[in-house]
Amino acid sequence: MSANSAASSPSTPAQPTALYGGKTGRRVTVRDIAAAKERGERWPMVTAYDALTARIFDEAGIPVLLVGDSAAMVVYGYDSTLPVTVDDLLPLTAAVVRGTSRAMIVADLPFGSYQASPQQALETAARFMKEAGAHAVKLEGGHRVIPQVELLVSSGVPVMGHLGLTPQSVNVLGGYRVQGRGQAGDELLMAAKALEHAGAFAIVLECVPSELAQRVTASLGIPTIGIGAGPHTDAQVLVWQDLMGLTPHQPKFVKKYFDLAGEMSRAVRAFADEVVSGAFPTEAHSYH
Repeated sequence: MSANSAASSPSTPAQPTALYGGKTGRRVTVRDIAAAKERGERWPMVTAYDALTARIFDEAGIPVLLVGDSAAMVVYGYDSTLPVTVDDLLPLTAAVVRGTSRAMIVADLPFGSYQASPQQALETAARFMKEAGAHAVKLEGGHRVIPQVELLVSSGVPVMGHLGLTPQSVNVLGGYRVQGRGQAGDELLMAAKALEHAGAFAIVLECVPSELAQRVTASLGIPTIGIGAGPHTDAQVLVWQDLMGLTPHQPKFVKKYFDLAGEMSRAVRAFADEVVSGAFPTEAHSYH
């Protein structure tokens, strides 16, 4: 047998495609995410709320984009995630789906849209998948949302969990504080295992001690996604406006990779100055 025929033989195992930056010619799926966990491969997730930025992130190879309820602050100008509604997030999710071709698009279920009952959760998730084209949903909470997760998964909806600092419960938690210290860490670990057992395909861990995130990650067969949870999770997520330096106040866990606010300010001032001086538009920017 020649080398070429051996390479094309059906018995030759296919090389796994990297989750970040890989070229599959199709959407990333929960199976791809599970395979990355098995390989010990780390991967990034960022938020997205519109088609243009989603396209940039998709072409950069980001495998999962989250249309977060953080849109309440960074898109709609509220001071928490609580006011944002399903009708607010549906068009944002649809835009992100239209702007991408490879990334899995996960839609946040906003406050009040799933807590009442598993049936309410399914009705909300169905809207995001049918009307906006989302590929999965995310919801916050541990044991109290297990019935919701079980019904969603059994109905064909991939579910991402969210533990630790759950912003929709900020009033109960007493503010934006680190969660999971002491005995609460054991409770969070049990909640993570319960979510996995219920069928969640991944779990976000927000603002928990690094050591706890490491324990949870090692204890689960599904990936953990950290945000303020240290370096030992399987993936990391940030709000894109935070990592680009667009938001004025950033928490400790954010690393600013670019001064987008400064660059935008300089650009718009340059435009304004040229308008005032008459330097813009020139003949090159005029029609005849």
